[in-house]
Amino acid sequence: MSWFVRNVRDTKWWDRGARGFVSDLVGDDEAQVGVNLFVLGPGQPMSMYHWEVDQEDFLVLSGEALLIVEDEERPLRQWDFFHCPPNVPHTIVGAGSGPSAILGIGAREHQDSPNWGAYPYSEVAMKHDASAEEETDDQKIAYARFPQRQEGEFPEGCLP
Repeated sequence: MSWFVRNVRDTKWWDRGARGFVSDLVGDDEAQVGVNLFVLGPGQPMSMYHWEVDQEDFLVLSGEALLIVEDEERPLRQWDFFHCPPNVPHTIVGAGSGPSAILGIGAREHQDSPNWGAYPYSEVAMKHDASAEEETDDQKIAYARFPQRQEGEFPEGCLP
């Protein structure tokens, strides 16, 4: 992989329906770090409540969100940064009265390994439709009630 410059408006966007929009800014399976930009409307979960053996970091670029970490809720606002060490269950849900933009960065060392992490059941996350219905390590089971993502367009009006 060589260096590059990419404008967010020109990247491939995915419409995930009830889970908002996402763009993979690096987009290379060989990359050591994954970088995603999420645009979430109020009540839209970024992911199902999960933990991973690799660390992740999140920066709220605009809007408001709700962090659910270790079964606790914590409001997030613009410029809040969440560092998530390995093995810490978490997810983020859009909040407030408009869209939020969240930059997610995560190590990819174990993402394709059988021991990547899991989706524990969480009553707190389920209140926000952000938990698998039962504990699993299978992504297909965790996201079974959501439609498949579709290629989308840059979410105009949602980003500063």
